[in-house]
Amino acid sequence: GKRRRLSTSVLYDSDESEDSDILVRKVFAKRHCIMDEDESSEEQQPDKTCPTENVSTNRKQNVFAKLKELAKQRATRRSCSSEDCEDSNGETETEEEPLFHLSFTPTEVSETDSDSMKDFIVEEEEDGDDNTEHVKKLLILLTYVFFFFFFVNSGLTAFFSVSRCDHYVHFKRIVKAFLINAIDDTFLSSLYDGTRQKKYAQDMLLSLHYLDDRFIQPRLENLISRSRWKDRYKERVDCYPDVRIILKNPKNISCQACELNRYCKFDVLLSGKLYNSRTLEADDFMSDDKQVLKVGMVCANRTRVYHNLKHFKYKLYVDCSSITELDGVEDEPVKDTVERLFSQLEDSGWIQKRYNNLEDYMNDADSFQEEK
Repeated sequence: GKRRRLSTSVLYDSDESEDSDILVRKVFAKRHCIMDEDESSEEQQPDKTCPTENVSTNRKQNVFAKLKELAKQRATRRSCSSEDCEDSNGETETEEEPLFHLSFTPTEVSETDSDSMKDFIVEEEEDGDDNTEHVKKLLILLTYVFFFFFFVNSGLTAFFSVSRCDHYVHFKRIVKAFLINAIDDTFLSSLYDGTRQKKYAQDMLLSLHYLDDRFIQPRLENLISRSRWKDRYKERVDCYPDVRIILKNPKNISCQACELNRYCKFDVLLSGKLYNSRTLEADDFMSDDKQVLKVGMVCANRTRVYHNLKHFKYKLYVDCSSITELDGVEDEPVKDTVERLFSQLEDSGWIQKRYNNLEDYMNDADSFQEEK
């Protein structure tokens, strides 16, 4: 108390004095007082905070150090969520206020260090359990997501495995399969019934499915869904592999495709043998049957586009069969014959030309406008 009063008086005298020597001397005394006050502040602080208890400074410093260490451990174990980050900031602020930790009540000072430490650790364990529970839930959720995408990806991989291959590669496999079937007419049927399990046979089967399910059938369904064709007309176009569309004098009559009144100036001539869509085996029943239908301009154009796609595969097989019949080589293994003919067709550009025709037919179907 005396030192503080002395410091105050020195400050007062220094402010009003004009003598430089006295001022320097008093300033030195002031600094000496401030230094004495800083050195003794640690000794006076326990008396201010706990005047009724005789608690040693070392013990309080140890308790404070332990609490500070536990607070640091608790802050590091917090997650980085917004709420947890706010808690960590609060703890950091608490660490910067040592007077709060040292302001023990008489009851708190009388408790042992082990009891206070035990209470603090129990609270931390409860918070840790909550964080652990959140982590477990997050891991379970991530596990479900992982397995979901794993199974979905596996299914998509199996479904689109054939699509990874180039379209032209699929087309060449189909040509080779048709050449084999033209020599051995049981090959295609054995592919579809699962008899042949070798890799080359399975690849050919996948390519055949690709041609039907990805190239042809979706476009056929699109052409039908956007038309006013009657089912009877569609069935006729499906059954006859040959078509001729002839321009005639226009007549204002009912179109035999959509049954609407149109200026019909086209005759659709359908002919050819009925065939199996998988094995491509032709049926000789009523092989000379023909159908002539009067249609309008839009239905005639749609018939041409639809028929080209619908019977493309059969026409390709017929061409491959004609090539094997004209070959004339006998007493040669089927594999060698197929490889030789296939190389000739590929070198001459015959396979590429047929593939270009298929692309043209698909483009025509994609660009066909809806009927007005």
